[in-house]
Amino acid sequence: MEFLTEYGLFLAKVVTFVVAALVIISVIVSAAHKDRDDHGGDGELKIRKLNDSYTKLRESIQARLMSDGERKAAAKARKKEEKARKKAEKAKGKQSEPVKEESARVFVLDFDGDIKASDNDQLRRSITAVLSIADPEKDEVVIRLESGGGLVHAYGLAAAQLDRIRGKGIRLTACVDKVAASGGYMMACVADRIVASPFAVLGSIGVVAQLPNFHRLLKKNDVDVEVLTAGEHKRTLTMFGENTEKGREKFLADLEDTHVLFKEYVSERRPEVDIAEVANGDIWFGTRALEVKLIDEIKTSDEYLIEACDRADVVSVSYQRKRSLAEKLGLATSAALEHSVWRLLSALRKQNIQ
Repeated sequence: MEFLTEYGLFLAKVVTFVVAALVIISVIVSAAHKDRDDHGGDGELKIRKLNDSYTKLRESIQARLMSDGERKAAAKARKKEEKARKKAEKAKGKQSEPVKEESARVFVLDFDGDIKASDNDQLRRSITAVLSIADPEKDEVVIRLESGGGLVHAYGLAAAQLDRIRGKGIRLTACVDKVAASGGYMMACVADRIVASPFAVLGSIGVVAQLPNFHRLLKKNDVDVEVLTAGEHKRTLTMFGENTEKGREKFLADLEDTHVLFKEYVSERRPEVDIAEVANGDIWFGTRALEVKLIDEIKTSDEYLIEACDRADVVSVSYQRKRSLAEKLGLATSAALEHSVWRLLSALRKQNIQ
């Protein structure tokens, strides 16, 4: 027992030290991030052809199932086919035949949303790049979307970025594997087609706001807080001042108006949905969401993209900002701390089971 007590104290000291280090690193990272944003950002566009990735995966599995002789024969056959293909292309070039029409392309974007929709800048830059070359006649954009929603204005902007794709007449498909709720669904409903996995969480078409109020605590300790405003509705509810019924009514009216705008937004983009049925804040799992027409098909993003590889060149597009040394150090420390915490929790759980 004494050993466990000493170990617990030692662990608490270590955690305290690590947390303090993380706070310092976070301050450095935030300063570096802000400085980079003030100067227009520093990053690059990452392009990856997914057809090749899926082909290599298939060939790798096939090779493992073959005997040594079969593997050598298959490799020899592939080399022969590649040589014949290059020879044929060279012969066509000499004959001055018209250039072969480019195949259709599917551009794949990713959005992993937090409460602030922090991926907005990455999404904006990726969409701008895709729109500069996409052909409305044959190309498609797929957005792999994961978000439980967050700030209204942030997700409104993210949805507006996707609207740029629709505005150019390019087909847009949203794939949801885990969750697209609230602001996440606001983004998803922009798409021409929504596909989701069977247990993906969708919907939550509602608005929520909450804030603590410390007025009575401050008053009990003889602390006065003055809230000075110019304009009747400049401040409705406050954390430290005394809230009035009139201010509360105005705050609720603003929430209701935001909800109305949200419902109108969904209705315009998915007119087949009975908005009165689904806009009560509830969530639906994939199969249930299909029944109320919040989505169009049950399918994972992997299924959709593998099928797309048979008809088009599937290309992943993402804008990635270069991280400074301070940011890399912060991420590495955070990952190490998370790993340590999970190991500790797993060990404690095993002890409880025993």
